[in-house]
Amino acid sequence: MHLKRIKTYDSPFNIAVLAAGLGFFIDAFDLFLFNVYRVPSLKELGLSDQDLTAAGEKLLALQMAGMMLGGIITGVIADKKGRVTALYGSIVLYSLANIANSFVHDVNTYSVIRFLAGVGLAGELGSGITLVAESMSVSKRGYGTILVATLGALGAVTAGLAGDFLPWRQAFFGAGIAGFLLLLMRVRSMETSLFIETKNSAEAKGSFKLLFSSGKRTFKYIACILMGVPIWYSVGLLITLSPEIARLHHIDGLKLSTCFILFQVGIASGDLSSGILSQVFKSRKKILLSFMVFAILSTVYHFIRIGNSESLVITSFLMGLGCGYLSVFVTATAEHFGTNLRVTVTATVTNFMRGAVTLLIPLHQGIEYYFNISLTRGLAITGCIVWVLAVLSVIFLPETFGKPLNYNEK
Repeated sequence: MHLKRIKTYDSPFNIAVLAAGLGFFIDAFDLFLFNVYRVPSLKELGLSDQDLTAAGEKLLALQMAGMMLGGIITGVIADKKGRVTALYGSIVLYSLANIANSFVHDVNTYSVIRFLAGVGLAGELGSGITLVAESMSVSKRGYGTILVATLGALGAVTAGLAGDFLPWRQAFFGAGIAGFLLLLMRVRSMETSLFIETKNSAEAKGSFKLLFSSGKRTFKYIACILMGVPIWYSVGLLITLSPEIARLHHIDGLKLSTCFILFQVGIASGDLSSGILSQVFKSRKKILLSFMVFAILSTVYHFIRIGNSESLVITSFLMGLGCGYLSVFVTATAEHFGTNLRVTVTATVTNFMRGAVTLLIPLHQGIEYYFNISLTRGLAITGCIVWVLAVLSVIFLPETFGKPLNYNEK
């Protein structure tokens, strides 16, 4: 079902883009804040050695589980009640959770709060990208999502830098206050005209039954998830496990914070350049494939340097640069689906993509156990799997550049 023409923005410098971009900045800042402060916060709570590792893995798993559940809840609410409604609820929940996080004194409370924070954070990216895509003109929408994705990457960089300057309780409290300040700004943002036009239509909204009622629609949905998984394979495994890899291969002087910050700087640079290139060349697919090829070559170079016991600093940046197709990835995901399913898809795709790291961990561990191989080789095989699936997904998905968004899924 196609809808009538609506008024949209041509310039990316508008309230919708600014609000969504700052929202993703805080989303990424908070998401990676736990990675940065995991060890010092758990040490202050009295944990050490194996207990600290086990508790850290539990908290990470609960946060990601919350994000996957939150992606479903937020997507359905956004498609049924409105994009802005879902955003407000998300901001309130993760802001309260962050403030509460600064007062925890035991692991069980910490676990509950990270789960709730995950549920809240889940709605930020999907709803924000949809809000921007639906608010901007067909030919210019890519510029809006460029700014959103780039600000998100800078939020992750800021989280890495915060670890060197702020105690963990102050950092979480500050993230919560920043969320409420963002909420005050978003009170001025308006619901998209596309959603208002479809609000009273007969088509089902935010329906998973509708999402899986067509084989073609189901394929597009799964393919969108798969093309984003390598980003979290890279940061969630290769970067996060770089200290363990360094010890295994006798690489001296490696700092996790340095690798993490450089990876995120690479992503920020990649988001900006990939988004601009997709507008210049008027193609999502060509740019996605180009950046994926660069990321794969950078990852191969990363493993070569590991084998030679060389520094991983430069390859951390290069892998991030290659994974900087995030801005094009989220734009294409929003463009693949109709207005009545758009946030349900973008919210769940982005969070299932991020949550995939909880499946990649047992996958590489199972590969290492079954084949009796090292951590490094297990990660390499895992990388081959996720990258092949991602590239094939992009190849078989249709081009979406210039696709009008004023239609519903039947």
